[in-house]
Amino acid sequence: MIVDSHCHLDFPDFDGERPELIARAKAAGVELMVTICTHIRKFDQVRAIAEEYPEVYCSVGTHPHNAGAERGIPVDEIVMRAAHPKVVAIGEAGLDYFYDKSPRDAQQEGFRTHIEAARQTGLPLVIHSRDADDDMAAILREEMGKGEFKALLHCFSSGRELAMTGIELGLYVSFSGILTFKRSEELRDIARDLPADRLLVETDAPYLAPQPRRGKRNEPAYTAMTAAVLAETRGVSEEEIARQTTENFFRLFSKVPKPGTLAERARL
Repeated sequence: MIVDSHCHLDFPDFDGERPELIARAKAAGVELMVTICTHIRKFDQVRAIAEEYPEVYCSVGTHPHNAGAERGIPVDEIVMRAAHPKVVAIGEAGLDYFYDKSPRDAQQEGFRTHIEAARQTGLPLVIHSRDADDDMAAILREEMGKGEFKALLHCFSSGRELAMTGIELGLYVSFSGILTFKRSEELRDIARDLPADRLLVETDAPYLAPQPRRGKRNEPAYTAMTAAVLAETRGVSEEEIARQTTENFFRLFSKVPKPGTLAERARL
């Protein structure tokens, strides 16, 4: 069993194809998916997909690209929406200084709001971080000092120092198709050195399809390709990576029921 811990099934890239897409994922061994919210104001669309498909769960939050447009959304609203049984995470939220689509102060403000929502709900915060390693590490250290929260550095492509800071603070690290790219040797070196009990895999679909699908639309079934490269990188079997990353997923995303009982397996 493999879990796609981060995809965007509400994006128009998948309109009219979601049943087939989920069937392909299951055929590839990807039995669970978390579809991630990027606009709180569009959360109802994300939630509806999670409600429709038993294999799909979701998050609630504002992507840093949208932090300016959704500035000022209170913690209480995020917490309220997170009470839904299919909402298993907060975010994605964080900092993106590569595109700078929102003012940096709005990104930081929104990030701290989502951290507080993660604290109050006990749900993991899905963190987006790009070209913002120093500020991300500083905010994480400061906020963790105010009170612990669970979090995941998703689609990790940052430097070793941020990865190790995350591990030190108790965070998890998730790898996407970027791990499989030919020029990602430095990223594979980081993945090789991280503790086995902090690793997850994801697609970030429809983006970042792994080799040999690079340049094409990504989808949850391709999580298995990234998992295979992670296994090779760490010198373990694909079965071991599937087992470990799935175990890590259920530990972090603890609101997701484990498909251990016959009834749950039948429902899936």
